[in-house]
Amino acid sequence: MAASSVSVPRIKLGSQGLEVSAQGLGCMGMSAFYGPPKPEPDMIKLIHHAVASGVTLLDTDDMYGPHTNEILLGKVGFRSLLVSISLAIFKFAQKMFDVMLEF
Repeated sequence: MAASSVSVPRIKLGSQGLEVSAQGLGCMGMSAFYGPPKPEPDMIKLIHHAVASGVTLLDTDDMYGPHTNEILLGKVGFRSLLVSISLAIFKFAQKMFDVMLEF
């Protein structure tokens, strides 16, 4: 895929010096919640486009599969770029749903 002419600004995340793109790619809709899972080749192209555009924050959670999006990200082929891509895996949602179900 050709390099994108779009440039995504970067911001500091937290107090440990991690710098990520100001815009992230939410992966939830790739495998759950917004209809049936999307075609894997299309999602791989989307991830490649996002990273080529400067997106370095990929937001996923294993509750969307489980592990479906993490496996997809493993298939993308970014092993050599892992130092430049931040994978945000938010576990609080599972706790949030556990609390909601108690009511």
